[in-house]
Amino acid sequence: MTPLCSERPLRTIFQAVVVLALLLGWSTAVESAAHADRLAGHQAAVAVRGGDTLYSTGTRCTVGFNARSGSILYALISGRCAQDARTWYADPALTVGVGVTAGVSFPGNDYASVRYTNTAVAYPGEISLGVGAGTRDITNAAYPVVGQSVCHVGRTTGYRCGTVQALNVTINHGEGAVYGLFRSNLCSEPGDTGGPAFSGGTALGVIVGSSGNCSSGGVTYYQPVSEWLSAYGLSVY
Repeated sequence: MTPLCSERPLRTIFQAVVVLALLLGWSTAVESAAHADRLAGHQAAVAVRGGDTLYSTGTRCTVGFNARSGSILYALISGRCAQDARTWYADPALTVGVGVTAGVSFPGNDYASVRYTNTAVAYPGEISLGVGAGTRDITNAAYPVVGQSVCHVGRTTGYRCGTVQALNVTINHGEGAVYGLFRSNLCSEPGDTGGPAFSGGTALGVIVGSSGNCSSGGVTYYQPVSEWLSAYGLSVY
């Protein structure tokens, strides 16, 4: 009796399906590996400096300075800004994770630290002075003195320089008072909070408040960074 169909064509079709499935699987694996390589390459190209922005769900905070304890690296940011955030990212889409909140002190003080956990991202010990203005290497930290020159970088108003006017100043937020600040004759505006204040290569503080504005004039208040570093056992680099 003549068979209704031949076994050889069936075997051939089956083998073709198997080969196609293997090829598709191999292609998917290659694409996954390529995507992983692209992601790793992208993260390796990312650098977070003082003056840059870190993002968390529902908030963003400016990095004042990068600091270290041995081989562990940290970002120093405003405590008021960081108080409700846990995980931090280098981009507003929250795709490049960089670290977790390690400590927050606010009110009373206004500082926090973020422990960097993503070793694929670079964390230079320098600050960004803004678009087209380059960077400034930070090599040490000190308490400010009245009359000392000081510069700061704010996300809104950019790079400005002036002088230290007063020490041991208190300001009041709705959540409570912050003590032991210093004041400069530099203006700043909303969005500048957390920006680094420095004199040459010396870290002095981080913007925590202001009065006035940059149109009519104003003053800015800073959390001293040396107190902060001592509290967390850190140093700038």
